[in-house]
Amino acid sequence: MHGDGVKILIVGAGTAGLAAARTLHDWGADVRVVEREAKPSVDGTGIFLPGNAMRALDDLGVAPQVTARGITVARQRISDRRGRVLMEIDNDDLWGGVAPCVAVHRVDLHEVLLAAAKNVPIVYDRAPISLVDTDDGVLVEFDDRSSDTYDLVIGADGVHSTVRRLAFGDAGLRPLGQIAVRFVATVPDPEPVWSLTVHGRAALLTIPIGGDRVYCYSDGVVPLPAPLVATAGPAHRASVEEVHLDRWSNGLTVLIGDAAHATGPNMAQGSAMAVEDALVLADSLARSRTIAEALAQHERRRRPRVDHVRKTTNRRDSLRAIPEAVRAQVFRSFGPALWRMHYGSLRGRP
Repeated sequence: MHGDGVKILIVGAGTAGLAAARTLHDWGADVRVVEREAKPSVDGTGIFLPGNAMRALDDLGVAPQVTARGITVARQRISDRRGRVLMEIDNDDLWGGVAPCVAVHRVDLHEVLLAAAKNVPIVYDRAPISLVDTDDGVLVEFDDRSSDTYDLVIGADGVHSTVRRLAFGDAGLRPLGQIAVRFVATVPDPEPVWSLTVHGRAALLTIPIGGDRVYCYSDGVVPLPAPLVATAGPAHRASVEEVHLDRWSNGLTVLIGDAAHATGPNMAQGSAMAVEDALVLADSLARSRTIAEALAQHERRRRPRVDHVRKTTNRRDSLRAIPEAVRAQVFRSFGPALWRMHYGSLRGRP
């Protein structure tokens, strides 16, 4: 199928939405984006992009720009509350032949994706309030009393998706019982290492994101090192939630990214899955005769990979319940092998 004449609405101008806007515009579709926020995002903290995320961004054509704004992360290290190293991973060994791992401020990533989608019109401060399948497509009514009909509607509007609620009701969303605290601190010349400190059921993650900035994530009570306390910026607190649905499309409406399959953050796969979704959806449309056929193909291709991430994320979270001494021994004895097992299937292309 050719994109010429296909009219697509993307709801959400975050990572998934902007990636989809870029690749579907390149396919030739008439793409429009609406975003419920009043202006482009200028908030946020940091993000870690594993090798498969950077490969997807490279396929999108923006990996060099993202790398230039962030920092290449050489190693991943887990330590106990006393600072004793339990395991360490060389990211070149883990992701060699795929792409480097990069950490960047979320604002920088967003600006790169906005620039990549510059040929697609984005209307801010607008959200859908009704989706109705008709013989001509999906009739969408918006909260500003306007309406239009589209051949395909893509819900890329995050974990609290309006499109998901309109198309699937209240299904799919559940809290994971964690409260995440995220902030950025200033640390001169930080080591290019993803560093996790485990403390009971809690964890503190620090990752340099360039420019003497360190992204910090905690989902429990973990003592902060003095340099982080002294230079910490505003903290962002939010419940950690996941989304699990039996299907991602309803008629000619489809969900991608966190709107379809948000998970906890411990595998750092949110952006990877979002950009991969956008690329595979565009490829499925190009390979199919109809939009309905493309949506079915997209889900067949994506479901095993996304399910692997969700199930592995939940298994990794379950390690929190293990007594600290036992968990420390697991990391020391099996940590690198577990990491290779967790990420091994993600080395292949989606």
